[in-house]
Amino acid sequence: MMKKYKFIGLFFATFACHCTSLTQDPAYYDPPPLATHFNGEHFVGSESCIECHAEIYASHLQSAHYRTSQPPSEENIKGSFEPGSNRLELENVAFEMTHQEGTFYQHTIIEDMTQPIPPQTFDIVIGSGIKGQSYLSWDNDYLFQLQVSYYPPTNSWINSPGFPSTPIKRPVRDGCLKCHVSFATNRDFSGQGNQYDKEKIVYRVDCERCHNPAMTHVTHHRSHPDIDSPTFILTFDTLSRQQRLDACAQCHSGPRAGIIKGNSFSYLVGETLADYSRNFHTGQKDHELDVHGNQYGLLRSSTCFQQSPQMDCMTCHDPHSNQRGDIAHFNHRCIECHGAHAISCTADASDKQSMKNSCIACHMPNTPSKSMSVQLDQDSLETPVYIRTHLIDIYPKESWHH
Repeated sequence: MMKKYKFIGLFFATFACHCTSLTQDPAYYDPPPLATHFNGEHFVGSESCIECHAEIYASHLQSAHYRTSQPPSEENIKGSFEPGSNRLELENVAFEMTHQEGTFYQHTIIEDMTQPIPPQTFDIVIGSGIKGQSYLSWDNDYLFQLQVSYYPPTNSWINSPGFPSTPIKRPVRDGCLKCHVSFATNRDFSGQGNQYDKEKIVYRVDCERCHNPAMTHVTHHRSHPDIDSPTFILTFDTLSRQQRLDACAQCHSGPRAGIIKGNSFSYLVGETLADYSRNFHTGQKDHELDVHGNQYGLLRSSTCFQQSPQMDCMTCHDPHSNQRGDIAHFNHRCIECHGAHAISCTADASDKQSMKNSCIACHMPNTPSKSMSVQLDQDSLETPVYIRTHLIDIYPKESWHH
């Protein structure tokens, strides 16, 4: 019996020494930077958050924000590479997708072409696949969008939105990339070029996109584990309503193509977004705001927002979670303001049932985008993409969409 206790004591002593040696490793206190913001602060990646925020991190892994850009794999590319389902036919060109030894390719096939076009690789997956997916490809350190995209309603490859029916290479610049990664370093500071430092892209809309570069925070708390209150990090309870809105508006208020200061990645949450960029749609009438990308403008135009001094995006959305399809959650958000009995729904019982008793199905219906449409194949006309409007209103029945 004594030997057993001696063995257990030896085990814990060894374990304690091992842990101590780990925490004394300088790399533990000073994680290597993934990229450096223009203000000198370093990004270290969301993996550095796990040790203190494991529950939030695990939840965030399931969110569309987390999945909006990632390296390619069989699991996260939604389109099929199986023969019979791996081809897109357009007017004078075909595209065939293949998969060989862990690498995914787009082949461009043009009849009677004397010089074949080299295949392009799937290098970055853009989008979670709920509304669709597009794909980016490196040519040395120049970044381009592939011609094919994936479209869930037809479970098929389609011509990427905005592409002609002929093969082109569309360069990917900061103005587009900024809403799908947390940070990227463009060789051209203005962001107009498409040449990037491939080793300094922080994928996904991650923790540091909203809470700002975290190396100082991580280093400080690893070396001072007794400190409970967050230091050297931005927390949202310190922000004004407009600052909280700006955090979402940087990507959800349209293209914001009018750069005023710095470039598309210069703004950090907590600053004033209007000092850095503006949306060329500013001043448009409510009904002209497009559902693709300008959820912020639509929300601000809503009576709900205008009569609720503290309402912001997080009144309804938890950015750390995947709440898509959670009707009970969103109904509860509505009832919190409107009261369970203060306003009664006037829809017919059959309509309520068909809309699954969802407030937003009727008052924030899926609406066709004026700016985002897709061509399914060589014979089809462009089809608008349906996106849920954030203009909360009373809509006619014919506008209701699940």
